[in-house]
Amino acid sequence: MDIEKWTTRGIELGTEYGLKILGAIIIWIIGSWVIKKLIKGTRVVMTKRGFDISLQKFLLNLVGWILKILLILTILSQLGVETTSFAAILAAAGLAVGLALQGSLGNFAGGVLIMIFKPIKIGDLVEAQGEIGVVKEIEIFTTKLIGLSNKEIIIPNGALSNGNIVNYSTEGTRRVDLTIGVGYDSDIKKTKEVLMNVLTSNPKVLSDPAPTVNVSELADSSINFAVRPWCKTADYWAVYFESMENIKEALDAAGIEIPYPHQVEIHKKE
Repeated sequence: MDIEKWTTRGIELGTEYGLKILGAIIIWIIGSWVIKKLIKGTRVVMTKRGFDISLQKFLLNLVGWILKILLILTILSQLGVETTSFAAILAAAGLAVGLALQGSLGNFAGGVLIMIFKPIKIGDLVEAQGEIGVVKEIEIFTTKLIGLSNKEIIIPNGALSNGNIVNYSTEGTRRVDLTIGVGYDSDIKKTKEVLMNVLTSNPKVLSDPAPTVNVSELADSSINFAVRPWCKTADYWAVYFESMENIKEALDAAGIEIPYPHQVEIHKKE
């Protein structure tokens, strides 16, 4: 009798909870599919309305997490868990976790501030927190940069929003700052002419704003010139390296010496 009783009870429990578990699995599958479709549809709408790519990724990431939490609550309800009490437990746990993770909440708030004020966007070349790189992605808690040597840099949004940000891409152009020193025997006007010719002959150097060449310092062993060409942000390093090489060749061709330490050999009389 006991075996029959327990068998019957086992079948009843298996039927009751088996159906609930099956229902939970079906809800998870359908819910996950619906979430993907909603996110995809939201992305299409935001793209058509011209939303910034950075804002799109941030909002889609946030919406995705909210929908997944709702899906989990629905599944728990299907399994018979009292969602009201669960929500209270979740709120209490959230408060405790929030106090423990104040930095993460600060990073979330920083991400929101970045999205609102838009000091940077995906594709910008920026300098922040001692790092320089191109913005790859702005997430809920962190921002990812690709460094100049192709390394990934992850900066917490809290630190990013509270620190100084230098955005090299906002204006679309950059000034290349070069300092060129020549000997005191050099003719200033001729040197300026040679340097200016190097800049104006480079197609990557912009004519507006116009490049400038001026005497910046009378140093101990050289006359220093401030050489300032302008270029598009993407051409910065190309203009920098090309100008340095071309200036050296042009000064050599013009017979203008760049000072450097000379080693004098002293011969002793025997």
